[in-house]
Amino acid sequence: MGIGDKAKNKAEELAGKAKATVGDATDNRDLEAEGRMQEGKADVKQAGEHVKDSGDDVTDALRSASGATKFDTDDDTGTR
Repeated sequence: MGIGDKAKNKAEELAGKAKATVGDATDNRDLEAEGRMQEGKADVKQAGEHVKDSGDDVTDALRSASGATKFDTDDDTGTR
């Protein structure tokens, strides 16, 4: 995911927090629960993004250690 997706996930998290806060302040348990659920979904998406970023970091570190680049190929066919 790119920066746009990360920003969308953060916006979804903040919207969920806002709903939960308004629901709590107005004793609207349904709105509060909806906000907490929305916030939780955004947190899961962000956690997945962190895992993906970590995997990319490991891949880059291994390439760097081996002297390879992501554009290296096994043969002249352009395949890896």
